[in-house]
Parts: sequence; C-alpha cells; structure tokens
Amino acid sequence: MKNVIFKTRAYGWQELAILYAPDLTPESAAKRLTAWVNVNPALPQALKVVGWRKGQRVLTPLQVKTIVDYIGEP
Repeated sequence: MKNVIFKTRAYGWQELAILYAPDLTPESAAKRLTAWVNVNPALPQALKVVGWRKGQRVLTPLQVKTIVDYIGEP
C-alpha cells in the first residue's frame, strides 16, 4: 500500500470521511465520521468554536485540523 501524507486543507465532509473509511460508500463514510465526531462531546463544541455549523458541507482547514487533533489523521 502506498504511504500517503495527509494534508490539512479545506475538505468536503464526505471527502474527509472517505479518507477515514475508504472501504465504505461515501454516504456510509460520512455517517461514520459524524458518529466519531459526536462520540466525544468536546469535539462538536471545539468545532463550533472554530466556526463550524451543523449541516456545513465544506470544512475549513482549521476545522479539519480540529477533527484530526481529536481523532487522529486518516
């Protein structure tokens, strides 16, 4: 398997989710990422602090970094 370096940049929610779960359909990967975010109540709160709103489809680089800080790199 090729060793890919993760780059923090703007990602769509589904796009980021697929990086975490490439074996799933995009919809299932997005649901899994949502579940991982919601399992830690501090993470949604940290995302809100950096401007995230429920239903937002594109994450800023800072929002992506916040997710990675909590759950690790894909």
